[in-house]
Amino acid sequence: MKPFTLHTMESAPEATKTLFETSLKNFGMIPNLHAVLGEDPATLEAYQRLHELFQQTAFDAEELTVVWQTINVEHDCGYCSPAHSMIANMMNVDPAIDRALRNQTEMPTKKLQVLHETTLLVLRNRGLLSDEELEAFYAAGYEQKHILGILLGLSQKVISNYINHIAKTPIDDAFKKFA
Repeated sequence: MKPFTLHTMESAPEATKTLFETSLKNFGMIPNLHAVLGEDPATLEAYQRLHELFQQTAFDAEELTVVWQTINVEHDCGYCSPAHSMIANMMNVDPAIDRALRNQTEMPTKKLQVLHETTLLVLRNRGLLSDEELEAFYAAGYEQKHILGILLGLSQKVISNYINHIAKTPIDDAFKKFA
């Protein structure tokens, strides 16, 4: 099988180079995921834009981490799990939250546990939630906009988790300490 190209600024299609500048600004490097996605500028742009949009949802940094890592762990993405541990660290999220997600143990608060469980239900049941499951989510203090936010986060993670499986994206040195 022909391996996927890890594009650099020099090898990337012209339309990808501006997107790589965004990666450099946000991460101080071109993460290997972005280097792989750089083969198709439209896909890289979609991924970057979904990442930005997800961060604009009603979720705080802890909740963003819960959604991202719940999906990463469920999809068994060996690239995104450490990458999002580093992002959680950059966002000053309590490391206990990230550890609980990665070790699949109970969340430190009931509200975060409900978010984790609902994200798993959305993922595993392909969006088919019962009235009771939705009521439990709302009773924990979440609203309809939060369900929409989970779907946005899932959209982003499907792109990254799936391409990392297909491309066997190598973990960046910056993420290895979080592996």
